[in-house]
Amino acid sequence: MAEMFGVDPELLRSVLAFDKANPLLFNTGLFMLLFAAFIGLYKLVERRRIAKMLLVILFSLYFYYKSSAGYCFILLGVCVADFVVGMLLGMSERRWIRRFWVFVNVLVNVGMLVWFKYFNLLYETFANITSTAFDPLDIVLPAGISFFSFRSISYIVDIYRREMEPCRNFLDYTFYLTFFPPLLAGPVVRAKDMLPQVAGNPVATRAMSGEGLFLIIMGLVKKVVVADYLSGNFVDRIFDNPSLYSGFENLMGAYGFTIQLYCDFSGYSDMAIGLALLMGYRFKDNFNAPLKSQSPTEFWRRWHISLSTWLRDYIYIPLGGNRKGTARAYGNQITTMLIGGLWHGASWMYLLWGGYHGVLLALHKFVRRWWHAPRWLIKSGIAPVFNVFLTLNLMVLGFMFFRARSMEHLSAMIRQIVTDFNPGIIPAFWEGYMVITLLILVAYLLHFLPNSLTVYAKRGYTALPSFVQALVLAIVLFIVIQTRQSDLVPFVYLQY
Repeated sequence: MAEMFGVDPELLRSVLAFDKANPLLFNTGLFMLLFAAFIGLYKLVERRRIAKMLLVILFSLYFYYKSSAGYCFILLGVCVADFVVGMLLGMSERRWIRRFWVFVNVLVNVGMLVWFKYFNLLYETFANITSTAFDPLDIVLPAGISFFSFRSISYIVDIYRREMEPCRNFLDYTFYLTFFPPLLAGPVVRAKDMLPQVAGNPVATRAMSGEGLFLIIMGLVKKVVVADYLSGNFVDRIFDNPSLYSGFENLMGAYGFTIQLYCDFSGYSDMAIGLALLMGYRFKDNFNAPLKSQSPTEFWRRWHISLSTWLRDYIYIPLGGNRKGTARAYGNQITTMLIGGLWHGASWMYLLWGGYHGVLLALHKFVRRWWHAPRWLIKSGIAPVFNVFLTLNLMVLGFMFFRARSMEHLSAMIRQIVTDFNPGIIPAFWEGYMVITLLILVAYLLHFLPNSLTVYAKRGYTALPSFVQALVLAIVLFIVIQTRQSDLVPFVYLQY
């Protein structure tokens, strides 16, 4: 049939069929071509609400199918379950019944996470404790399950708290939960923020389209030019075999991974927010120059904002927050971050990373409670600079937990940095890794520039004529194609 219409069957198969080795991601040429065709159709039906919603839902399900195959039925199942539970919760007045429906929703979503993400880890731990053979089950993790599970839980809990009314239009809710820009790796968009936009049938303005294209450009540059290049040409080598490298090289690897992870994840968020803007929907920012933070608390107000606020609202506050005394508040903080660490994946390293941040947050609150820097020290500018320097290095150490394969690898890195730190190799390192060094330095420099410059650049791009915007986008795409790795490098947070 395809040959009758002059279409290459292999090309058609690659477009329609699921290919585990080649998922449909924002940084692929196939997605860019498909999205260009999609947005053209979208503009034709933009003011016809039902047609537009059906088009977006179908494209979103296709997008998810290309990354997780038949697991798209799980996503649809969650849509149906949420809609029904939400309606039942909205009709219930008795407290125990309302709590029952919340329990059902949490049980289903957490149960899915336990099965798909944590069962083999729990099974392996049990096998190690009981000295029995461990034969892991072949469980494939559906892409984005952590993100849409959290969105599902927040929807039901917000109805329970009477912070929003249940959605009474199944198409609206399906649109919200399957909406493809944040589907695989966030941001964690909440129903009470997006459902009113869905009901309002928004139309993208020229300013929104310009801002969206600007964010897509920024995201592509962060992901492909910075993150992928650092990962493939330097960072992975260091973390895979830390003992083969000197202390200075390991330290540079740690700094390199920190900026790589930031560019990778914030790049995805930029592109997701930008794609949504092109369709008329606005999400809250997910990153706000987090490496400029002066404390661990400020860092988590700037890093992965949608997750940190979710953990605060649905874990920390229900545990009691800071309402049960100082000691309980510290314990709640650590518990919340342990859960946040485990959310990232089935590895004890993520749990240690979460615990590390929980202890940092508790220590910061303890120190801030009992000691304040002298006013003269703050006015001199020394205290803010020192705070940024200290916080950045604490975060770099934390991300070593995040990236290291095991405690043995982490111990090897720290041992090399402490016992084999030889500044004498810096000239040789500069010669061998000149491009890497410049890329790391430039990436950090751009990150520490005032936010006003980014706002100015965004406004300047948005004000350009459409053909100039298209020309800039074409130039960036050319640069991206020239610098991208030969193999597709997935976004880091797709595994969560």
